[in-house]
Amino acid sequence: MYYGPPIEYDPPVFRPPSEGLSLLIQVTIGCSNNKCTYCDMYRSKTYRVRPQLDINKDLEACFKSGMKPDKIFLCDGDALGAPQEVLINTLDKINQLWPDTRRVGIYATAENILEKTETELKLLASKKLNIAYLGLESGDDKVLHMIVKGNTASEMKEASLKIKSCGFKLSTIAMLGVGGKKYSRQHVENTAKMLSATAPEFFSFLTTFSVPGTPYHKMVERGNIEPLTSKELLIEMHDILELASFDLNPIIFRANHVSNMHPLGGNLPRDKDVILKTLKDWISKTPEGVYPEAPPQM
Repeated sequence: MYYGPPIEYDPPVFRPPSEGLSLLIQVTIGCSNNKCTYCDMYRSKTYRVRPQLDINKDLEACFKSGMKPDKIFLCDGDALGAPQEVLINTLDKINQLWPDTRRVGIYATAENILEKTETELKLLASKKLNIAYLGLESGDDKVLHMIVKGNTASEMKEASLKIKSCGFKLSTIAMLGVGGKKYSRQHVENTAKMLSATAPEFFSFLTTFSVPGTPYHKMVERGNIEPLTSKELLIEMHDILELASFDLNPIIFRANHVSNMHPLGGNLPRDKDVILKTLKDWISKTPEGVYPEAPPQM
């Protein structure tokens, strides 16, 4: 029976759904931006890079316990922003201990992708750090500014294309309802354009909730943001997928996060028609004026 690695984490710890069976190693604590209005994930932490000695101790403890991870995920919020030396030393240690580990994943921001040179990114990819999870949230500049994402749409596009060209697989995350009713249409249209232009190998949706204690929640309470109903959220998902073209490369699509109302997935463009048909069916059966309930951990 697996009881988890023999190390102590600095909680809370988050990872993408697809990294559920991965060994989680904290390279950084918290998030270097930590200003996104909707997010409460790392507000209890002060961002810092962990000492290399502590990272190595965690890796060695896991190795001595007999763990043989197929995948490893480097936490916290945007560990790609750690100094290149720290990332290289960590990857070298991983490859020394587990030469058969298939891949290493990491959260990234457009800012820390653009800060690294192509040579640096290619070196990381050559050491099995070859999948990056990018919180796009929206392809619309107005929405990105409103949620204090810290990057423009053009920077998101540049970063996405750059990291793909350097040997990483890109997993892009967009948020349904993040612009509220006022910006819903431009959020849909510009997010679809971003997907068409960047063609991430993986793409997923999360649903935006007004989490108490966040600036986003205060904006909702003040009437500055009007949340979308369950039907409107499904319409956003349908319309983004309908408007986006998936011509550059196949994309594995998932909407299976705990925040989503219904699990949905497939390969794009192959399954696009089936996915759109399923969404239309859900939309037709969803009553007007009903708001989704936030999952307990949100």
